[in-house]
Amino acid sequence: MTFGRWRLVRRLDTDARTAALTRVAGAVGALLLVGLLLLLTGRNPFWIFFEALKAIFGSQRGIEGVALRAIPILMTALGVALSLRMKVWNIGSDGQFLVGAFAAVGVGIHMDGPGWLVLTAMALAAIAAGAAWILLPALARAFWDVNEIITTLLLNFVAIQLVTWSALGFWRDKKAAVIQSTEKVPFTLPDLPGSKSLTVALLVPFLIALALWWVFRSTTVGYEIDTIGGNPRAAGFAGIRVRRRILTVMLVTGAIAGLGGMLQLSAPGAQALNAGFSAQFGLSGFIVAALAGASFAGVIGGGVFIASMFYAGLVLQTKGLSVYIIFGMYGIILTGIALGEIAARFRLERADADGGVDESGDAGGSGGVDGSGDAVLEGATT
Repeated sequence: MTFGRWRLVRRLDTDARTAALTRVAGAVGALLLVGLLLLLTGRNPFWIFFEALKAIFGSQRGIEGVALRAIPILMTALGVALSLRMKVWNIGSDGQFLVGAFAAVGVGIHMDGPGWLVLTAMALAAIAAGAAWILLPALARAFWDVNEIITTLLLNFVAIQLVTWSALGFWRDKKAAVIQSTEKVPFTLPDLPGSKSLTVALLVPFLIALALWWVFRSTTVGYEIDTIGGNPRAAGFAGIRVRRRILTVMLVTGAIAGLGGMLQLSAPGAQALNAGFSAQFGLSGFIVAALAGASFAGVIGGGVFIASMFYAGLVLQTKGLSVYIIFGMYGIILTGIALGEIAARFRLERADADGGVDESGDAGGSGGVDGSGDAVLEGATT
């Protein structure tokens, strides 16, 4: 697309550093816009930002509060990021997260034995439940090319009803007079040394991210998944078993989200299942994975950032800031990051002034590929 003497060129390949820098630039630009809007509405943006930073970094409680919220977001985001490497859109991570917690609480309140054994069984049950919950969409996508967006999304609502039924019905804690939830699991994961509220669950998403990074960097499986994401038909011609890989990746995606439900359930103070257990962790994870461009390092950074915003928002509400203003701030910041991610795919270059032939031999302003290997977008001059 040409704008006077400038034209917009689509990059065929974007390096990770450029993508990261444009996302950071988008976030910074969004923060400046948020500050300006707060100033125009008579609020002090410097005080608000200072209070947000103070809430996060001003005490051990703030840091641990962010970490607690980051764990479920990171688990769902890592699962979604894995599927996005294959261009499979798993919108159902919230449902897989919930059924993972559902399976874990079923084991936890009915199984007798030492704590380590029960917790291990809970984790295995959560992994199996998360994978089973995405099995039907995975089969439909792999063998009948059914759009996974619809099938995974619809199963979220089924999972919510299942969890609500368990909290209000067959697993309801009858000793609780007010709170409607399942019975509490009598075990929690071991605490991290020196922490007041964090457990070893915090290590799990980082270990999974490291393992996934290694798979895509050093193994044939990672190469095949990326190849399928680039062109499934070409991958099939190359001898890659596309259907098997799609099925496997989607099952692993559900398993990671299901394990996230177990980790959240075993956190101190949780240990029971109710209708509000998820708190839209799956949606947050999907946003993080999409904005990170399925980069596992980007998922870690983005997940911690989103968790920080959530925690700071809770603190700011106690200081009189409306929840609607906080949601608006969230939206602007996320939009800025998204625009930064889009900007990473393009570059602006000076067009040929007389509309002649550029260095690649194509007519100036026409569609094609320039000398740098970037695609030039065709459009009218404004």
